[in-house]
Amino acid sequence: MNQTFERYLAEVARRTIQEGGSASKPSSCTFLPILDQWCFPKYPARTSILPATIDLVEELRKFISRNEAYLNEDDCWLGTWINPQSGEYYFDVSTGIEDQETAITSATQAGKEEGREVVALFNPKQNRTIFLKST
Repeated sequence: MNQTFERYLAEVARRTIQEGGSASKPSSCTFLPILDQWCFPKYPARTSILPATIDLVEELRKFISRNEAYLNEDDCWLGTWINPQSGEYYFDVSTGIEDQETAITSATQAGKEEGREVVALFNPKQNRTIFLKST
């Protein structure tokens, strides 16, 4: 891996730990601006839920490698999150929708289609989480 990508992975890990999550495009090693939209996994079955004891950088590398095609979709990005209820890391192929009700409906539908419920939606501009399922 090149140095830019390694620095990017380290920054994703730092933001996840210090800020509780991050949103970025691995293909360009860039972080998304803070937008007023509701973010959730577009492909819930691809979500990785891992304990706090993992090697965060190594697991991020594996997740990106496994999901590269999905993460490269125009409306998708790598979303990381620490679930405040469980302390576990969540890695998602994330997407976002501005309208809260539409986002909730879309997240619920994605969960049904993929057989794995979406736990929560997050709005970075409002710094608000809506839990759809208790963990």
